[in-house]
Amino acid sequence: MSRLETLNARIRTAAALAGRSADEIILLAVSKKQPLERIHALIAAGQRRFGENYVDEALAKMEALQVPSLEWHFIGPIQSNKTRQLAEHFDWVQSVDRLKLVRRLNDQRPEGAEPLNVLIQVNADAEPQKAGCDPDDIEALAEAIGESPKLRLRGLMAIPAPRTDPAGQAEVFARLQALYRDLAGRHPGVDTLSAGMSGDLEAAIANGSTMVRVGTDLFGPRPD
Repeated sequence: MSRLETLNARIRTAAALAGRSADEIILLAVSKKQPLERIHALIAAGQRRFGENYVDEALAKMEALQVPSLEWHFIGPIQSNKTRQLAEHFDWVQSVDRLKLVRRLNDQRPEGAEPLNVLIQVNADAEPQKAGCDPDDIEALAEAIGESPKLRLRGLMAIPAPRTDPAGQAEVFARLQALYRDLAGRHPGVDTLSAGMSGDLEAAIANGSTMVRVGTDLFGPRPD
């Protein structure tokens, strides 16, 4: 069984245990630092959604691959001087965490392009070294995105601190699910909770995640 088949089987099992349909859950392949041949292999196997953390690396891959049906997500911390490239080349930006970025992405999205899909990154564990807004700031960002004609608010993204115990995983994802439900209740069109990675995707799916982000378990170890 391929790594992709194994991951999809995990998602199906987790969804069934949670009483959900696997069709509700999107697998985002985190392709940062992965060589083109591995990405090509996943594309050939049917994967179409890829997440990148570094703008220049992502743009080089887009240019080399030239596959128009792919969907590119930016999932890393955003530098203000990179927002134009994000606005011009990506389909989704998952790591918006401050108002300045909302304004820049909207202003720099090309005329005639589809609105840029945006997720608000929330710092679920208040880790000082990690990107993401405070939960109390979600609504202000959501309102700003909603008022931006070239952006489309889709939901929340989070990268919780690693936890190995199931109870701890469930607790943080339950908090995220509550934030997501509150946001969706206030803003029609919100449909995405991007949460869960290789080590905790089962707990994330049990608590409402609609998109899981997987790298090494899907591609194999990154080359040195």
